Amino acid sequence: MNSFLEKLTAKWDQGKFICIGLDSADFTLNQKVIDQTYSLVCAYKPNSAFYEAEGIKGWESLKNTIQYIQKTAPEVPLILDAKRGDIGNTNEAYVKAIFDDLGVDAVTVSPYLGQESLQPFLQKADKGIIVLVRTSNPGAGEFQDLIIDVKPLYQIVAEHVKNWNTNSNLAVVVGATCPEELKKIREIVGDIPILVPGIGSQGGDLEATLKNGLNSKKQGLIISSSRGIIFAPNPREAAESLHSQIQEILQHV
Repeated sequence: MNSFLEKLTAKWDQGKFICIGLDSADFTLNQKVIDQTYSLVCAYKPNSAFYEAEGIKGWESLKNTIQYIQKTAPEVPLILDAKRGDIGNTNEAYVKAIFDDLGVDAVTVSPYLGQESLQPFLQKADKGIIVLVRTSNPGAGEFQDLIIDVKPLYQIVAEHVKNWNTNSNLAVVVGATCPEELKKIREIVGDIPILVPGIGSQGGDLEATLKNGLNSKKQGLIISSSRGIIFAPNPREAAESLHSQIQEILQHV
């Protein structure tokens, strides 16, 4: 299994939907979380900002964390939450750093500069390119909800992502705090994977996320939780609790 989607689908087939956001540059903490949770997750998602903030030591911690996951649980896909987006030649440099140097399976990107600028990412057919569509932050609607020709901008972005998906390697980001938007985006993108942040501390509704976000195969969701698991007294118990909640809801969806 080499591609992001293959790894992800294998985890969904096992009933695993949790993505743990490794929002800490503490390698020792990351090791603890990984050791306790790798059998429960569909992905890990280190957020590059928390590592970059620590300078060289942070970048070393990021590389060590990635290498530890690859050694301990090579079947678990790795998403770098970096939200990259720039002109084409700058994105080529990002691609080299993210996929060649760090060796992750997927990355989050911003669509604001359009398809042409994202081409260095889009053409990486074996990697997951996860495009921001409707985010979970309180101010997201300032631009994302703007009406353009009778529909909100986030829907137009979702339509474009579906059209860009010629290599079947794209996914989208939709926050758990906007379940109605999630439902609409699922209708637009079909079975494309959806990364859903916002469960837990941001107040996202897990049941609404599952009801509105599952694809035609009752899969397709990467449900992200960060602080609620990694800073829990027992990360294993926190992950098991979320896993059990998901399984219970799935029985009634």
